[in-house]
Amino acid sequence: MTAAEFRGMALGLPDAIEAAHMGHPDFRVGGKIFATLGYPKAGFAMVQLTPEQQELFVRTEPKTFVPPGGWGRKGSTHVILRAARKAAVREALSVAWRNRATK
Repeated sequence: MTAAEFRGMALGLPDAIEAAHMGHPDFRVGGKIFATLGYPKAGFAMVQLTPEQQELFVRTEPKTFVPPGGWGRKGSTHVILRAARKAAVREALSVAWRNRATK
């Protein structure tokens, strides 16, 4: 999966917008970040899941979804784009979007 494909999927969700956070693109709904791109470096993205959701994605797609250090304990989950299956990322983005859109 490419960064452009990730961006397209994120922006394809209802009311999603692109902004910037700490020098890299992020995707928001209702002013809340549900995903980022290019952090910690090119080839990575992040989806904001709950810890329970993160556990499921990491267990089912361990080459794609990886919890980062401290933020990972709260559900932030890295996406390794080169290893990612589009269907899995689409689902993770949808879950992350719902987490933010409904609060």
